[in-house]
Amino acid sequence: MQIIFETPRLYLRRFTDADASLVFYLNSYQEVVEYVHEPVHTCVEFSRNILFEHILPQYALYNLGRLAVYVKENEEFIGWCGLKFRAELNEIDLGYRYIPSSWGKGFATEAAKHTLDYGFSKLQLSEIIGRAHVDNKASLSVLKKIGMTYLRNEVVDHCPVETYHSINPNV
Repeated sequence: MQIIFETPRLYLRRFTDADASLVFYLNSYQEVVEYVHEPVHTCVEFSRNILFEHILPQYALYNLGRLAVYVKENEEFIGWCGLKFRAELNEIDLGYRYIPSSWGKGFATEAAKHTLDYGFSKLQLSEIIGRAHVDNKASLSVLKKIGMTYLRNEVVDHCPVETYHSINPNV
């Protein structure tokens, strides 16, 4: 297991080719995929395709990626958070997704803030973009809490979103 970094309550590690069941578990909740306009995962094979086509290649190609998030206290997998290069937009995207039982505990904010810091300090990125569906108040709140600045409303991936960004203060 390759832990990328830790926060006070969490650790974030790279997904492996054996983690399709984690992706399936996370995306099998309707409320988790509601605002990203993705179907609820109903089979592990669909999750395996997401893992092998979208998550794992980011590590090899860009040294970035969505990271599996675990609570240190009980080793519970609660979701993912991480950076992704979006070639079609030529940008680095901060994203996160958590199981409903972990909502409202500050985990998303904690992981997102440390991910932003990791992107700037360790990866020396110059700018990171964050987006959330205009109706996803909790995700929008996370972007604001971690200090990202509102840029604009737009439609990305057929979704109406608010777009935020952060600039590396050290570059």
